[in-house]
Amino acid sequence: MGLTEFIDNVGRTMDAVGVAVIAVGALISVAGAATRLGKNVEIYRPLRRQLGQSILLGLEFLVAADIIRTVAVTPELRSVLVLGAIVLIRTFLSYSLQLEVTGYWPWQAAQARAAQQNTGTSK
Repeated sequence: MGLTEFIDNVGRTMDAVGVAVIAVGALISVAGAATRLGKNVEIYRPLRRQLGQSILLGLEFLVAADIIRTVAVTPELRSVLVLGAIVLIRTFLSYSLQLEVTGYWPWQAAQARAAQQNTGTSK
């Protein structure tokens, strides 16, 4: 096996890990929500937060896999432009999910922690 083939396999493995993280995270999120059914506790927000975190983590693996394969396996202008578009779209999705999950943009993390400490709650 050559280096290019090895790197391509690493990229495919990271793709599989990203998809698995999203799928397993979704299953765990739904299972956790199902265990809270019938109890007098909130279900929607914890489900949404946990599912969003799973999607964010899975997207990170998928972006890493795309970068590895594009830079190391097919470093052509067209593939780099496609990678750039994919990274932009996934970055937008990540920021949007971060805002949905936490209520703050990623660069407002310090403000979020301070607000949580002042109210005595945690997300």
